[in-house]
Amino acid sequence: MSHPTDGSCIFCKIVAGQFPCFKLFEDETTIAFMDINPVNPGHALAVAKGHWPTVDVIPTDVLGDVARTAQRVAKAALAALEPTGVNLLQSNGPGAGQSVPHLHVHILPRYPDDKVRLNWVYEPGDKAEIAAICERLKAVLA
Repeated sequence: MSHPTDGSCIFCKIVAGQFPCFKLFEDETTIAFMDINPVNPGHALAVAKGHWPTVDVIPTDVLGDVARTAQRVAKAALAALEPTGVNLLQSNGPGAGQSVPHLHVHILPRYPDDKVRLNWVYEPGDKAEIAAICERLKAVLA
């Protein structure tokens, strides 16, 4: 199967076998490998084989394939490493902290007192603002 590629993308180079990785799993549309800059032991990535930078441009079926691979790796991490939890993190664009512009999902095993900080403070929102934003989003979804 042919996938769009970007010759300057590190993940495309990994997919093409031009750059080494600690491969966990591979199928027709995805690959999973260990993150070489892990935030915790077991930190892995599920990556689309094709070069689609963000969630808004990847084909829906391929996004589903990446989610399925991320779930498979998360189940393996839960069984083999016995963390107290697992985060799946998918970022889009520099404002969201995306460092490699190629769609991927981080599988982050979590352990007590680890240094990972993904949580936010829960504070009640302005209901009128929430309702207005809801309507704006629904107009685009229609």
